[in-house]
Amino acid sequence: METVRRSATRLADGREILWFDEPGSPPRDPAGLVDRRDLPRVTPASQLRFDPLAGEWVTIAAHRQDRTYQPPADRCPLCPSRDGKLTEVPSPEYQVVAFENRFPSFGSAPGAPVPEPAGDAPHAESGRCEVVCFTDDHDTPFARLPARRVRLVLDAWADRTAALGARPGVRYVFPFENRGAEIGVTLAHPHGQIYAYPYLPPFPQRMLAQVAAHREATGENLFDVRLAAERAGERVVVAGEHWTAFVPEAARWPVEVHLYPHRPTPDLPALDEPQRAEFGTIYLDVLRRLDALYDDELPYVAGWNQAPVLESDGRSDARLHLRLHSIRRAPGKIKYLAGSESGAGAFISDVLPEAVAERLRGR
Repeated sequence: METVRRSATRLADGREILWFDEPGSPPRDPAGLVDRRDLPRVTPASQLRFDPLAGEWVTIAAHRQDRTYQPPADRCPLCPSRDGKLTEVPSPEYQVVAFENRFPSFGSAPGAPVPEPAGDAPHAESGRCEVVCFTDDHDTPFARLPARRVRLVLDAWADRTAALGARPGVRYVFPFENRGAEIGVTLAHPHGQIYAYPYLPPFPQRMLAQVAAHREATGENLFDVRLAAERAGERVVVAGEHWTAFVPEAARWPVEVHLYPHRPTPDLPALDEPQRAEFGTIYLDVLRRLDALYDDELPYVAGWNQAPVLESDGRSDARLHLRLHSIRRAPGKIKYLAGSESGAGAFISDVLPEAVAERLRGR
């Protein structure tokens, strides 16, 4: 496996930033990576509060109300710093960068010590939120990146998963991308985020509880059982030697695609070279089919579910997979989470999963 070139420094307010460059790229001169802004620090004031009836943690992050919201392209904070405009990325160009979010949902102030876990109660300061910029081109979405750039993004995700998972108090690392104004994206530049949670979030917690119960009852891994069933079924969208993308049998969303590696793999750092090499081709194929579904860029949320950090949270049973869903149910129509979904937690889908898979295969 070729080595990605990695450079790191600190922004003007002390936050960490890392550049990821393709193998063979020239080394970056540290003198050209200096943040010259006069940037005041934003002190996170997040709290974790436990809802005893739901059995879930809720993060209160009131300081995020003042975060940057949909600036014009010429004031984008994720573009490179050039032509006299200083941004979050202090270089005139970049391939992929990752840096601490200036307005994080949780995490400590830059340079502050991370508290050691104490008892069962998580600390908001133990988490971390990072931004990952997929390209320095403001107008090139993920679906139009070359496969080699997607590979670099994948390697960056794996790097950050390993680093964040090693931080004291972190229990789950979740890389994701929100795309489209309908989703609520606040910055148009192609980017994603990584949340390093100081607790196990509800959705992976429920999944892993189901997997543990199935193993107890049958001795089999439920992720493996479901993947085998989907690969043999009628909802496959794209399949390669190492990955399969399919619409799940019980899809909650109007458009929903899951992407699994064939080899049981716990997390992004555990992906081998053949898996990493093929991922870009398969994922770009999926994204382009999705954009062709309604002849417009599809708003979506795509996130990596992977193994939790702790064995006690079910790490050995977990299987890496990407889940992508869209709230668009037809041209100009959005699936809103209304009474049943928001109030009762019961999803009702207006679209047949098999029909969605057939339409995507035909694109």
